[in-house]
Amino acid sequence: MKKREFLTAAAAPVAAATLSAGAPLAAWAQSGPIRVGEINSYKGQPAFLEPYRKGWELALEEVNAAGGIGGRKLEFVARDDGGNPGDAVRVAEELVSRERVDLLVGGFLSHIGLALTDFAKQKKIFFLASEPLTDKIVWQNGNRYTFRLRASTYMQTAMLVPEAAAAKKKRWALVYPNYEYGQSAAASFKALLKKAQPDVEFVGEQAPALGKVDAGAVVQALADMKPDAIFNVLFGADLAKFVREGNTRGLFKGREVVSLLTGEPEYIDPLKDESPEGWLVTGYPWDLIETPEHKAFVAAYQKRFSDYPRLGSVVGYVTVKAVAAGLIKAGGADTEKLITAFRGLEFGSPFGKVAFRAQDHQSTLGAYVGRTTVRNGRGTMRDFRYADGAAFQPSDAEVAALRPKD
Repeated sequence: MKKREFLTAAAAPVAAATLSAGAPLAAWAQSGPIRVGEINSYKGQPAFLEPYRKGWELALEEVNAAGGIGGRKLEFVARDDGGNPGDAVRVAEELVSRERVDLLVGGFLSHIGLALTDFAKQKKIFFLASEPLTDKIVWQNGNRYTFRLRASTYMQTAMLVPEAAAAKKKRWALVYPNYEYGQSAAASFKALLKKAQPDVEFVGEQAPALGKVDAGAVVQALADMKPDAIFNVLFGADLAKFVREGNTRGLFKGREVVSLLTGEPEYIDPLKDESPEGWLVTGYPWDLIETPEHKAFVAAYQKRFSDYPRLGSVVGYVTVKAVAAGLIKAGGADTEKLITAFRGLEFGSPFGKVAFRAQDHQSTLGAYVGRTTVRNGRGTMRDFRYADGAAFQPSDAEVAALRPKD
């Protein structure tokens, strides 16, 4: 991607002239488009991030077709972080110092999200963490410059725990990728389930490295624990290997399985008719949601790309809508005004109204919760409902005890 790829022909000479004259960044920013630096693991996580890119491209086109931000174009300058926190910080520095972006968005893997969260704090630049789910982004490592869009590991496990507890399974085993996201999800699940079901026992864990699961060994280890139920946090290729090996060895037969993300098209579609039956999951049954705002999004997405949306598509789309709403409320891209604008910001999405909590900068974007099933030879969800993120966030007092003061 060329450095000036997103500059319009008309805006480029103005920006170049202003910069060459040595004018301060603030003066340049007011005379050209508002530039957003977007950082993500596009090469490493294409299943989610290719649809994500399409989602933000669609929203960007809609925002600019409607007149942009106060008449100024909104532009994204995208970079790949190589799946590495150090590279992510280096790219962020390049975007800020060389590309002159006004704010940053993105992140997929949680440990990269944390690195960018710290970068935003050090450089005093606004950062919207689109996808990384670890709770630390808005709690232990939270800062005034960072906001997070997607429902966190705490929120998504809180959506699943009531039904998990209702199953009254006493012996639980856990399997999760051994990095920040998996560790955070496992910790939240254990704490919340123990609170809802005090007699629960956690009989063991398997924590393979991300992308390196030895499915046979993991499945056998879990079977040896003789659990009544399993909490799974694996996703992507790791999930596919785990499901196939578990099906072959009968691991899931007669056991309750609760699983984050498995109902998302990115991860259940590749399994086709091997998709598990009856797992309790968070996901996105895109073709079964009948709300007007969602149907309008699907129609626009299919018209633009001749493809169906995945959850990544929604996250990318809503990222741009959130940025646009915040910029309009702030009256521009000034960092301090953006922070003020995003605290309590409300805006529309394909899932309905979303808001950012002032307390911890976490959005109320929710998730669909239901059971997996196979229909017409492919995996999907049944008995699903939308869980509004606002109902699955801790109290202000709990947040105050977790989050450093700004």
